[in-house]
Amino acid sequence: MGASPRSDRDSHKVMRFLLDNNYQVIPVNPRESGNLILGEACVSCLGEITHPVDMIDIFRSSDAVLGITREAIAINAKIIWMQQGIKHQVAAELAENSGLKVVMNRCTKIEIEKSSWTDSS
Repeated sequence: MGASPRSDRDSHKVMRFLLDNNYQVIPVNPRESGNLILGEACVSCLGEITHPVDMIDIFRSSDAVLGITREAIAINAKIIWMQQGIKHQVAAELAENSGLKVVMNRCTKIEIEKSSWTDSS
């Protein structure tokens, strides 16, 4: 959530990293719906995704997280991941009570890099 076509934005950098590491990524941004971001078709909301989703990686302000979490629950996502600086305790509790795993205030790129480094040592 919050994918950006701008290469200077963190959401763009993380999306590129995920794609470069063979993750399937569906960019979500209502302002970019129908456009390509890093070669992937952008949708306006989670409800437009037509296949199972493992993780929602949130690059939006904390006040948007509760609505995104409700959408994630509705599409049966498995994980809500709030990027660095993003926390929302009510959304986290709602997600966990609905069976989703929750990560707050962490960067997917950094955590994958840590994990990869640890796995190879």
